[in-house]
Amino acid sequence: MGNLISQHGSEDAASAPQNVDVLIIGAGLAGIGAAVHLQRRCPQKSYAILEARDAIGGTWDLFRFPGVRSDSDMFTLGYSFRPWASSNAITDGSSIKGYIVDAAHEAGVESRIRFGHRVTKAAWCSDSARWTIEAARGGTQTPARLSCRFLYICSGYYRYESAYRPKFPNESAYRGAIVHPQFWPDQLDYAGKRVVVIGSGATAVTLIPALAKTAAHVTMLQRSPSYVFSMPTVDALANGLRRWLPANFACHLARLKNVFIGMLFFELARRRPDLAKKRLIGMVQKQLPADFDVTKHFTPRYNPWVQRVCVVPDGDLFKAIGRGSVSVVTDQIDAFTANGIRLKSGTELAADIVVTATGLELNLLGGIEFTVDGVQIDVSKHTAYKGAMLSDLPNMAYTFGYTNASWTLKADLTAKYVCRLLRHMDARGLAVATPRRDPAMTEEPFLDFTSGYVVRARDILPKQGCVRPWKVYQNYFLDAFTLGVGRIDDGVLEFAVLH
Repeated sequence: MGNLISQHGSEDAASAPQNVDVLIIGAGLAGIGAAVHLQRRCPQKSYAILEARDAIGGTWDLFRFPGVRSDSDMFTLGYSFRPWASSNAITDGSSIKGYIVDAAHEAGVESRIRFGHRVTKAAWCSDSARWTIEAARGGTQTPARLSCRFLYICSGYYRYESAYRPKFPNESAYRGAIVHPQFWPDQLDYAGKRVVVIGSGATAVTLIPALAKTAAHVTMLQRSPSYVFSMPTVDALANGLRRWLPANFACHLARLKNVFIGMLFFELARRRPDLAKKRLIGMVQKQLPADFDVTKHFTPRYNPWVQRVCVVPDGDLFKAIGRGSVSVVTDQIDAFTANGIRLKSGTELAADIVVTATGLELNLLGGIEFTVDGVQIDVSKHTAYKGAMLSDLPNMAYTFGYTNASWTLKADLTAKYVCRLLRHMDARGLAVATPRRDPAMTEEPFLDFTSGYVVRARDILPKQGCVRPWKVYQNYFLDAFTLGVGRIDDGVLEFAVLH
């Protein structure tokens, strides 16, 4: 793992430039990638990165729960400019953080990061063609102000300071510990304890096998099942390619192979859902004891890829169930009791610790308050342009990855597009780029997904349109063309010079 970069390693905020060409918000996977692409493709641009926390890594620094890992392969989660070199395709969270930190160190990005800067406001002024950014610094929340010609938001998609945490009846009567994975206590001792994990999504299926290694018993309590499938930790084909081909070339081939296979299965699931469902459930059945009720516990009510499909590396969850260290209960919570949870069926689950793996709260643009020429912006009233900008917001881009593939795939494409746009503007003496939509265009939800965290956030998310370039594709190859090859001056992006 790379060296920890803290706010003490960044440039002194008082002496740092307060006006830059590009301001990147967030020093996680997307933000570091954006900075490296910018340095390589637009070396003349000055830039800074504002990071609310005190370390590089974003999600991979925040999440500390047992077993935290990638839920997609590292050949696609890794950067295109820094191919994944380990033999493991699925890896733990600390290794991913180390990979991000090392990428920042190799590119010399750390000196551009201003840690402890939580952005609160962004105001665009057409007269100066600049964004003015207000941030709260450190524990004292000291105000800081910077300006930039282009604002690039890479702050992720969920709130770090809060999570989705429904309240259950009679919780106060429970005498054990209740924890949420997003805020895992460093000193929590679960060895030899009875643990109930509420949830069936990616966090739950990641956490449960790790807890089961030392806990007395772990119960996965779910209201309804999710789709899960086993994926090998080691990509044998990728490692075989590296024995015969140059390492970087082999990694790029493995990346393309995994993108293609993932997209192929996604399209199959959308076009032939019954076939995909049969295949997924059949794979689960083969890995569980013959008497296990797969229909009840692992057969969702919805079709595959209507919600995200969860990865189980090397079948670790199924193996733990087979050993008897994990059980699955599909039921609804009636109320907490002193010693556990009483279910609607009348059964009581004894628990020393209850883990609420109940989900995230979406926060697309970092909770920033936007104004354009003094008019406050309601992001939900705007439309995504190429999945990278928003209608009527000048000189602003954001990163939002795929729901059906690795986040970094879209982050890389978006960063390259931003660099193409900046170079186009420089070559023609342009100062402002603003997507302008046809008011008569039919709008659709930003995400065609029914996961709880998406449904809960629909009122705050922007929209997408029904035609290109306003469609938000969940397709790497379409985006590679749209963002990487498609015309910059497409008749939709409005340009202006600075008067």
